[in-house]
Amino acid sequence: MALQHLIFVVFICLVWGFTFVAGKASVVELPPIFFTGLRFLCLSLVLVPFLKPVRGYMRHIFLISLLMGSVHFSLFYGGMSLASNVSAVAVATQLAVPFSTILSIFFLGEYVGWRRWFGIAISFLGVVVISFDPAIIDERLGLLMVVGAALAGSIGMVIMKRITHTGVFQMQAWVATFSWPLLFIFSVMFEQNQMASLMNASWMAIGGIFYTALGASLVGHAGMYYLVQRYDVSLVSPLTLLAPVFGISFGVLLWGDEPGIRFWLGSVLTLFGVLVIALRRKEMPAVNANL
Repeated sequence: MALQHLIFVVFICLVWGFTFVAGKASVVELPPIFFTGLRFLCLSLVLVPFLKPVRGYMRHIFLISLLMGSVHFSLFYGGMSLASNVSAVAVATQLAVPFSTILSIFFLGEYVGWRRWFGIAISFLGVVVISFDPAIIDERLGLLMVVGAALAGSIGMVIMKRITHTGVFQMQAWVATFSWPLLFIFSVMFEQNQMASLMNASWMAIGGIFYTALGASLVGHAGMYYLVQRYDVSLVSPLTLLAPVFGISFGVLLWGDEPGIRFWLGSVLTLFGVLVIALRRKEMPAVNANL
């Protein structure tokens, strides 16, 4: 990989890593579903020029939007609002990789050898170990919601695999446009004080909306799409593990996380398992749906 592209990968992972802190700062002040709707509304407005129909696949794209937009991010930010430990969320999102691998077996007919099964088992074991850390034990519901978000995003990713002739911005435009109206409806049904919280929100909470929409989605996903067009996925995918490493670092340094020994052990197991899977998988792009 060329040096400038390697630096670009590190930059993307840095952007993704900070997303956990930026998102957490927002959902502390804003209802999580409402925040997610604002994020997708912002992204939708930016991507209006790319909102072109995909003939024969609009039903699939709506389903992808429902899974990877409304359901995934409602669970993700809902879980983040319940879990004060940003580092644990950063690790749990990595279960999207083993989930995608398992789903690809049943729906795409892909073959998984014993090494990837080993990686899958180690990944899940790692998150189980994390859930028993004293700093996390009272936040299991939040962690479980983040795991559910990873599963929903993975299902959407497998469906997206069947649509091969759309650009990354075109797909993001439809996901955002289909998602924000549903999210605002869900927010009205299940949340309160949306406008009051927005009017009283700090610059950090408002900044989190724009950062997660423009930084994580536009810079991160578009940049990774650019890279996987030029290099083997087996080369790019392992490098994306820097994102949760940065996420953990930001959680400890900026958010004040104080993870214990079980967290560190579980993190090592999870990231090692994901690395094993990533080194053996060439079929699916390494685009992190959780961000």
